This record gives sequence, C-alpha cells and structure tokens, in this order.
Amino acid sequence: MRPGLIVALLFSFAVTATAQDTTSVTGNSAVTPVNKNNRSIKPVTYIIPSALIAYGFIALESKPLIQFNQHIKESIWNNNPHQTTKIDDYIWAAPALSVYALNLAGVKGKHHFIDRSFLLGLSYTIAGAVVAPVKKFTKELRPDASNRFSFPSGHTTQAFVAAEFLRMEYKDVSPWYGVAGYAVALTTGYLRLYNNKHWFSDVAAGAGVGILSVQAAYWIYPKLKQKLIKSGKGPATIIPYYQDRQAGLLCIVHVK
Repeated sequence: MRPGLIVALLFSFAVTATAQDTTSVTGNSAVTPVNKNNRSIKPVTYIIPSALIAYGFIALESKPLIQFNQHIKESIWNNNPHQTTKIDDYIWAAPALSVYALNLAGVKGKHHFIDRSFLLGLSYTIAGAVVAPVKKFTKELRPDASNRFSFPSGHTTQAFVAAEFLRMEYKDVSPWYGVAGYAVALTTGYLRLYNNKHWFSDVAAGAGVGILSVQAAYWIYPKLKQKLIKSGKGPATIIPYYQDRQAGLLCIVHVK
C-alpha cells in the first residue's frame, strides 16, 4: 500500500461523505429525533477510518508493513537530511478554529456556539481517551528513538478531529470546506513523518481515530442532550477545555 493511496482515499472521503447526513442532530440548536424508517448507515463514513486504524495495528507486527515504514523513513528522512519544523505543533488546530471564524464572518454552520463547542470538546475527549492508553500499551519506539510513545500519532489525531469537525459543520454548505480541512490534516500527518517523529502506520491510525472520534461525538451528543432535557434539570452549560494536552468537558447544570 503506497502513501499516495491513503492520501487519495482520505480526500475521497472528505468529498464523498460531505453529501451524507450521518447524524441525527440537525439545525442550529434543536435535537431532531432519528427517523426510524431511515436508519441506513453510509459505509464510507466508517470503513475508511476503520481501515486506517486496522492498518496501523497490523503494522505493529507485520514484517512487510514494518519494512514499508522503514522505507518511508528512508525516503523522507535518511535519503534527504533536513532540519525539522514546528509548524505541525500549530496548524493541526486550524480547521476547528475555522469553524468559529466562519460563524463570526456570517457563514453559519450546523450548530450554534454552545452545541458546536460541546461537540468539539467531546470529540477531543474521546480521541484522548483512545490515544493515551494505546500509546502506553503498545510502547512503539519513535523513528528518532526519543521515546516509546509513537503509536498512534497524537498530532495527526488532533488534526483529523479538527478536519472532520469542520466537514461535519459545513458539509451542507459546501464540500470544499471539508476538503480544505483535510488538506491541513494531511499536511500535519506528513510533517510528523518529515520531522522523523512517527512511522507511516502511526499517522494512518491517528487519522482513523480522529475521524471516528468526531463521528462518535455527533452520535452521542443528541442522546445526551435529550436526557438532560427530559430530566427536567434545566439548561446546561458545557465548557470544553484543553490544557497540557489533556481534553475534557465541564458541565454546569442549572437546577430549576
């Protein structure tokens, strides 16, 4: 499997899946029940990221895929010595920040400020809950041998969370928002290889985790919101936070 094929698949996902409504949350704030007569699942939404995660895990033990990782490293790093860059420490957040910038500019997305902030915070919480334990469990050595927290790529996961979040919020406006977000995410993943911080399989798995984390958040959120409304506890203010690479959600319920 060549890197170009993975890139092509991800771009295909960004464009194709944009036209599909895979969540039961619609409108700017209301929770719309799922139509029981229309529960068909669009496979492309889950097959590609699931395949990327599976590829990453298989590459931990598969000799051909391990050799392929080494080949990518030699092509990018060993055969072309260069200085590293820190751009990947910052650009991963650009797609998510774009959602707020577009709203301020008058280009309305799917949700209002509180809803989309909750969805973004929940997406990063799910992603963090997956990435951190897997890194500790697999203990994969980084290409530069700096530590054993290589698999999966955290930067790539964060970047694809941001890209998929942008796509989900603006897929009904234009597919090109999603394509732009994925271009940034792919650049982040490539820079992790360019900086010799990750293997190709780390980046592939990170992309899959990021995409599925957002899909999970968009599935969980309407159910959680409905329960809060039905409980009669009154409106809730949910504040996502991110500090020292730890994400979470602070929920303040206003009792009637």
